[in-house]
Amino acid sequence: MNAAGFPILSLVTFLPLAGALIIALVRGEERVIASNARWTALWSSLIAFGLSLILWFRFDRSSAELQFVERLDWLPDYGVAYAMGVDGLSVLFVLLCTALTPLCVLASWESIEHRVREYMAAFLVLESAMVGFFCATDLLLFFLFFEMVLIPMFLIIGIWGGPRRVYAAFKFFLYTLAGSLLMLLAIIFLWHNAGTTDIPTLIQTGVDPRYQIWLFLAFFAAFAVKVPMWPVHTWLPDAHVEAPTAGSVILAGVLLKLGGYGFVRLSLPLFPHAAAELAPLIFALSVIAIVYTSFVALAQEDMKKLIAYSSVAHMGIVTLGIFTFNHQGLSGAVFQMLAHGVVSSALFLCVGVLYDRVHSRDIARYGGVAKVMPAFAAVFMLFSMANVALPGTANFVGEFLVIVSAMRTNFWLAFGAALGMVLGAAYTLWLYRRVAFGRITREDLKGLLDMSPREHAVFAPLVLLVLWMGVYPQSFLSFFETSVAALVQQHEAAVGAAQRFAETVVR
Repeated sequence: MNAAGFPILSLVTFLPLAGALIIALVRGEERVIASNARWTALWSSLIAFGLSLILWFRFDRSSAELQFVERLDWLPDYGVAYAMGVDGLSVLFVLLCTALTPLCVLASWESIEHRVREYMAAFLVLESAMVGFFCATDLLLFFLFFEMVLIPMFLIIGIWGGPRRVYAAFKFFLYTLAGSLLMLLAIIFLWHNAGTTDIPTLIQTGVDPRYQIWLFLAFFAAFAVKVPMWPVHTWLPDAHVEAPTAGSVILAGVLLKLGGYGFVRLSLPLFPHAAAELAPLIFALSVIAIVYTSFVALAQEDMKKLIAYSSVAHMGIVTLGIFTFNHQGLSGAVFQMLAHGVVSSALFLCVGVLYDRVHSRDIARYGGVAKVMPAFAAVFMLFSMANVALPGTANFVGEFLVIVSAMRTNFWLAFGAALGMVLGAAYTLWLYRRVAFGRITREDLKGLLDMSPREHAVFAPLVLLVLWMGVYPQSFLSFFETSVAALVQQHEAAVGAAQRFAETVVR
């Protein structure tokens, strides 16, 4: 329990789950059930977001310690507890989850017409799993929330997705499950050796350097699939293309961040020696992801698939920054994850707006949209510029910090990241030009209606966030600067200790 005796993290985590239970218990006519499900999902997610704002206002930015801590013995004989807490590295991700979920509910208000109750319940369960993942400070609880995310997203893609939804859903599920099983084996090994699954305790006591490489690779298998890193990224374009709009929003906005957060929360502090040893491998995979998937994005004709490959490239910048092991790189990586969560979500929502009107994601299908939907074209332009990392928008800050950090490590790493930015400008501007400008050549485009009040309500907070993060990034950086500094210091000390241990063994 936290100092005030108020379990705010548990309340934010499980309130959406309670909303899902209420939706499941509603009875009546199908039309009434659908309406009640929409409103229950909206109010549950809005209340959860309102409660999560307490974290923003009461968080002590000068401390690197866990805050709002809750702890309850779960399996005391086995050293397992229900342990929750947030620090600067996790608190903003909780806010990201709670902010995006009501926007997803609003975005799905009219587009989802069948099995509405199940759809809204699945989204609320998904929100609980995501928030719990970022709050968990026990390895077993961390793993349970990590796996819990799979089920509702599998259903969202598999039931409400496109023509190849079953293939995409199973591909997403199997890729993620395969990596997770290796992570579970590593967690069991850590518990067997330490007698506890408490993450702060494991970090404080340290892990034997002799086992770190194998344990790091086991966790890496789970997190690399979630990021996703090249070459285990192939599930993502299929999942994005087949998922409904709101599913793509959560997939890009939050689920891809589970892998990056896992690297920062577990891989670096638990296995510092292995992270340092395997950093060149991570750098190589990251640069390949940045450059290769950017070129692939240039060849896409499907808007969703183009943005999906763009996400892989941007997350490559994140992993590159994480494994530079310095303050600028880690701060840039965390900021980039948050910024990408906002920008990519907005871009998928833009695609959804067009799809709801024309029912096509083929780029060649559009042209001249700015002439009939000027408000939409303006919003789409802002998010496109943010995806390009235009100064004054959210993505610029994170990518700039990562490139500066990479330059300190190796010039070619910085060159690869910068090349990704150039290619990002090429495919994003190509997309925007094809969709927004040119002559209207199809009759069904001439009568398009501009954004509705509901769509304005969805985009307004995202526009504000993109500009706020770009113009005043310190208001976000200040949350995790202290935690990043502590992590870098701890990593350097642990690597130094491991090196001294290795020298002793050799002697």
